[in-house]
Amino acid sequence: MPELRDLAVNVNGQQTFFLNQKVLSAYSEKLKKIVGREKRKSRNKNSIIEIDGFPGGPDGFELVSRFCYNHGKIKITVSNVALLHFCAVFLGMTESVSRSNLLKQTETFLDGMIYWSWQDTVSCLKSCESFFTDADSSGLVEKLIFSLLGKIAQNTDIATLIASSSSSSSSPENESRYRFSSPAKTTPESTKPGSSSKQWWFDDLIILPPMIIEKLIKNMGAYGTDNDSLILTKFLLHYLEMAVLQCKTGSKRAALYSRSAYAGLADTAVHGVISVSCSFSCRGLFSVLRIVSGFGLSKDCRAKLEMLIGGMLDQATLDDLLVSGHDRVVFDVNLVIRLMRIFVYSDLLSSKKLKKVGALIDKYLCEISPDQNLKTSKVLGVAESLPDSARDSFDGVYKAIDIYLQSHPTLPFVERSRLCRCLNYEKMSLEACKDLAKNPRIPPDIAVQALKLQHSKIPKGESSVSVKDLKGPSLISSSEMVLYNGDVESLSSENQGMRMNMQRMQWRVMELEEACREMKGRMSNLVGHDPSVISGTTPYYSRSPLPKLC
Repeated sequence: MPELRDLAVNVNGQQTFFLNQKVLSAYSEKLKKIVGREKRKSRNKNSIIEIDGFPGGPDGFELVSRFCYNHGKIKITVSNVALLHFCAVFLGMTESVSRSNLLKQTETFLDGMIYWSWQDTVSCLKSCESFFTDADSSGLVEKLIFSLLGKIAQNTDIATLIASSSSSSSSPENESRYRFSSPAKTTPESTKPGSSSKQWWFDDLIILPPMIIEKLIKNMGAYGTDNDSLILTKFLLHYLEMAVLQCKTGSKRAALYSRSAYAGLADTAVHGVISVSCSFSCRGLFSVLRIVSGFGLSKDCRAKLEMLIGGMLDQATLDDLLVSGHDRVVFDVNLVIRLMRIFVYSDLLSSKKLKKVGALIDKYLCEISPDQNLKTSKVLGVAESLPDSARDSFDGVYKAIDIYLQSHPTLPFVERSRLCRCLNYEKMSLEACKDLAKNPRIPPDIAVQALKLQHSKIPKGESSVSVKDLKGPSLISSSEMVLYNGDVESLSSENQGMRMNMQRMQWRVMELEEACREMKGRMSNLVGHDPSVISGTTPYYSRSPLPKLC
C-alpha cells in the first residue's frame, strides 16, 4: 500500500494529503510539473509538496482529489461549481491534459446560469465567500450579481429600486442597465412579491458577506454618496441590523468579519438616509444611528446624521435618547449634549419647541443620574445645554441632582457645590426649596442662597418678614430676626400660615449659617489661617452670582 500514497501535499499550511502521484497527475498539468520539479531537487521520495493560495483551502483540494480518484467524475451543484471551477483553473485541469476534464465540466455548468432559480444564484454567490478574490478577478461574481439583479428587476418596479423617494421615475439609461432578460420560469413562485411595498429579496441576501453586498451596491451605481434610493437604503439598514444581531449572538459570520468590514456599507446607508430624510421620523433616525454607530462610521456621516436628529429633537422621546454608552457608562451622554447644541442653534427654534425639549431633558437627567460611572461634568453638560427660557421650573433639575447625590455618596464637597451651579433658585418652587434646605446632601451655602432668593420673591406688601443684611456674609442672630410687625392674632389665618412657614425657613437659615461658620473655622485650622479662607468672602465654589444659567 505505501506505493499507492507516494505523494504528500500540504495545502495552504493547513492540512497534508497523502495521495497517489499518477492519479492526480493524470488530470492536473500544474501538479505534474510540480512533482517533476521536486524530484529533480530532492532524491527523497517522501518529500512534501507545499501549495499556497489554493482556492477553498483543504476543502477545495479534497473535492479535486475525489474527482481524480473517481475517474474524472463528481457531482457538480450550484453550491460547489464555483469552488471546483477555480480549483481546476489553479491546477490547470484542462482538455489538453485529459478529455472532459474538470475545467470543461464546470464551464458547461456555469453556462446554464441564466436558467438557475433565484435561490440557486444566491447559493452560488454565497459559495464564493472563501475565495472571493479569485472569483471577483475572474468576473464570476459580477456575472452572478447581474443575474440576481435581473431576477429582482423581473419582480420589482425598477424605478423605485434605483431612484430616490422624491423622484417619480428613473432615467432610461438606468432602467436599461438593470433590466436583464431571464426566463420567467426561473423565479420560483415563493419569491414573487406580494401587493405590499415590502421587498421580497431582503432576507434572502442577508446571508451574503459584506464584500459581496458592497460589490452588488457598486454595480447598481448606488455606493457611497451616490446612494439616493430609499429601497436600497432600507435594505442596507436591514442587512446591518442583522449583522449587529449576529455579532451579539457570536455567530460564525461575526468571527470572520470585523465591524470595520461593514464601514463602507454603513456610510452608504447614511448617505441614503440623508438623501431621503423626509421619509424618516425622529425615532427612525435614532434607530438608524443605533444600527450604524458600531460599524466605524466616518466622522462626516455621523455629523450629518446627528444634524438631522438634532434639528427635530422636539419630536424625540425619552426612550430615543437612551442610547447605549461606551467606556463603562450606561448611556451615551456625549451624544445627547451634541444633539442639544444642534437643536439650540437650529433656524426653526421656537419657544414651544424649546420648553418641550426642556421637559424631556429633565426626565433624561433623572434617568442617567443613578449611573455610578457618570461624571459630574457630564450631568452639568446636559443640564446647562439649554438656555434659561427652556424651563419654567427647575424642580426637575433639582430632582435629578438629588438622585445623583444619593447615588454618589462619596462625592467631594466641592463637586457637590459645583453640581448645584446649574440650578436657578428663582425658578424653583417653595416646596422644592424647602426640600433643598433640609437635604443633608446639599452644601449649606447652597441651601442658604436658595432660601435667600426665595425670601426675596415674597412681595413687600404681603409680609414684613426680613432677614437683616441678606447680601452680607455676616451670620444672623435671633435678635436680628424680625418676625412680625404687628399682632399675630390680628392677621388672617391665611397670612398666618404663610408667615409661620417663613418663620420656620428663617430658623433654618440661622442653622445653616451657623453650620457655615463652624465649617469656615475648621477650614482655617486646616490651611494655617490663610486670610483668603477665613475672611468673610464667599467660598470660590459659590462665588458666581445666582441665579445663573451656566
